[in-house]
Amino acid sequence: MQPDFNKGQLKAIEQTEGPILALAGPGSGKTTVIVHRVRYLIEKAMIPEANILVITFTRASAREMEERYHRLTGNTECRCTFGTFHSVFFSVLKMAYGYHAGNILSEDEKYGLIRDIIRSKSLEYEDEEELVASVVREIGLMKGDMVSPEHFYSAYLGEEIFRDVCREYENMVTAAGKLDFDDMMVYCYELLRDRPDILGSLQKRYTYILVDEFQDINKIQYEITRMLAAPQNNLFIVGDDDQSIYGFRGSKPEIMLHFKEDYPEAEEILLDINYRCSRNITEGAMRVIANNQVRFDKPIVSDRGYKEPVQIHHMNNPTEENVHILKTIQEYHKAGMSYQDMAIIMRTNVQARAIVHKLMEYNIPFQVRDKIPCIYDHFTVRNILDYIRAAMGNRERELFLRIMNKPGRYLSREILTDPVVDFDKLRETVGSRAWAVEKLNQMEYELRILSGLKPFAAVNFIRKAIGYDEYLREYAGYRHLNEEDLLGTLDELQEMAKQYKTFGEWFEGIEHYRRDLEQHMKKKAADKRKGLTVTTMHSAKGLEYDAVFLLEANEGLTPYKKAVKPEEMEEERRMFYVAMTRAKDHLHIYEVKEYYNKELEPSRFIGELQAMEQQL
Repeated sequence: MQPDFNKGQLKAIEQTEGPILALAGPGSGKTTVIVHRVRYLIEKAMIPEANILVITFTRASAREMEERYHRLTGNTECRCTFGTFHSVFFSVLKMAYGYHAGNILSEDEKYGLIRDIIRSKSLEYEDEEELVASVVREIGLMKGDMVSPEHFYSAYLGEEIFRDVCREYENMVTAAGKLDFDDMMVYCYELLRDRPDILGSLQKRYTYILVDEFQDINKIQYEITRMLAAPQNNLFIVGDDDQSIYGFRGSKPEIMLHFKEDYPEAEEILLDINYRCSRNITEGAMRVIANNQVRFDKPIVSDRGYKEPVQIHHMNNPTEENVHILKTIQEYHKAGMSYQDMAIIMRTNVQARAIVHKLMEYNIPFQVRDKIPCIYDHFTVRNILDYIRAAMGNRERELFLRIMNKPGRYLSREILTDPVVDFDKLRETVGSRAWAVEKLNQMEYELRILSGLKPFAAVNFIRKAIGYDEYLREYAGYRHLNEEDLLGTLDELQEMAKQYKTFGEWFEGIEHYRRDLEQHMKKKAADKRKGLTVTTMHSAKGLEYDAVFLLEANEGLTPYKKAVKPEEMEEERRMFYVAMTRAKDHLHIYEVKEYYNKELEPSRFIGELQAMEQQL
C-alpha cells in the first residue's frame, strides 16, 4: 500500500472485517480512502469483486468513485457495484418485480399529479408552486421516516386534506403502474422484510458494503442497509456528523451518532487531517462547530500551515457589502486567481439576488448552482405590480380579480362580468349594497392617489395605506407561512424601487433585468467555461475554492430565523461550518448592520469565531 497515507487513512483502508465507523473531517481524503479500500479488498484480502457494494447519494459521486477506481487500477471491467441508494434499490426491484425505467415516475410527473390533486381541493393559496413543492417534500419525509399518513403532521395542509392528497396520489401512481423515487425505498424495504429468500441471496452476494456520506442517511435507507449487511456485518460507513445539513430531506445525523449502539463491536477510525484548508480556517471552523452539543468530539488539524487569517467584515448594508465583495474579487483576479477558484456562499438562494445583479453589472463571469428566484415572480411582488398597473389605467378583469380582495373587501368575483372593468358599472351592479359601493369608491380613490406617486412611495402606500401588509399577515397565519419572509420580500422590492423616478422607468428596469438574467442563463448553458460560483450552503457541500465569501452572517439569516429548536440551531451551525471549510486559503465573512430597512445583529457564529481570529 502507498506510504503517504496517514495513520487513520491506512487503518480505514486495511481493516477489512466487521463494522467500521470512519469519521472523516473536511478535506480528509475520504473518497481516496474508499477507492483504495476497494482495491485492498480485491487485491490483498482476495474478496471477489462482485461481493463489494459501494453506495453513495448522488450519481455524480458514484460515477466519480468508479472512475477513480478505474484510473487507480486500470481495471475497467470491475464487477464491483458503485451506485446510489436509489439505483441499488431499483436494481433489486427490477430483479424481483420486473420493473424497468419506464415504470419510474419522473419528478415533473410527480409535481404534476400533486398539483392536479391540490387544485381539485379548492384550497386558498397564493403561490401554487411553493405549496406543491412543500407537499412533495413532506410526502418524501413521511416515507423516509417510515411513518403512515395517519401519523404524519403536515405543516402546510390540514391533517385530513394531507391524508386525502396522499391517498389520491398513491392511487394515481399505482393505477399508472409506476413508482416514484421514495417508493423505491419503501418497496425494497417491504420486499426484503417479507421475502427472506431474496434477502438471503443479496446478503450472500454483497458481503462487503461501503457507504459514503453516511451522515446524510435517513431511517429507511439505514434499515435496508442493515438488512443487506447482516449477518456478517462487514459494513464500512464513512462520513462527518458535523457536515449533516440535509434535515429538510430527512437526513438523520443521530443514526451515525448511535451507530455503535447498533454495532457495539464497531471499530471507530478518525480521519483527522484536513488537506484542504489552511490552519487559520480549520481552527476557526473547529472553534465554531465545537459549540454543538450533539456530535462526535474529534480534533481535526490542518496539514497546510497558517496562511491568511479569516477576514470578518462589518458592513452597513447589502449594497456596501456587494461593492466590497466585487472589489476584492477583482483584486484577486488581477493577482492571478481564476474566477472559477472563487465562490460566494449564502444561507438561502433569495440572498443571491442582489449580488447576481452586481455580477452582471460588472460583467464578471459566474455560474449559479441553485435556482435564483426572480423577485418579480414572487406572488407578493406580482400583487404590488398589479396594483400599480391598475393605477396606471389597466382595467383588465383578470388583473382586478388578483387584487380586489387583497386586502379583503368582500367583493364577489361575479360582479366582474365584462373583460374590462368599469367602476361606474360595478357600482350599478352592487346596487343597494351601500357597503360594497363604499368599498369600490375607496378602491378607486386609492388607485387615483397611487397613480401620482413615485415607485418607492407607491409600494409603501399599497403596503401601509391600502393594507396589503395586513392582508399578508393574515394569509401567512392561515397558510402556516413565515410572515417575515413575505414582508421581507416587499422590503427588498421597496429598496429596489428607490432608484426609479417613474413607473415607466421602473417597468423598463424590470424588463431589462429579466433579459439580462435570461441571457446569462443561456450563455451559461452554451459556455462550458466556469466562472465564479454563486451557491447556497447546502449546494456548496463537497466543493472547494481558493477564496470564499460568506454573505450576511447575521442573526435571522445565518442562523436562519426558522431555526428555533436546539437541533435546528445545531444544523444551522453545521451549515456555517460546511461553508467555512469550502475555503482553502482566503475566507471572507460579512455581516451587515441593516438588511432592507431592518437592523440586524451579527451572527452568533461570528462571536464563536472571533475569540481566535484577527479582525478587520
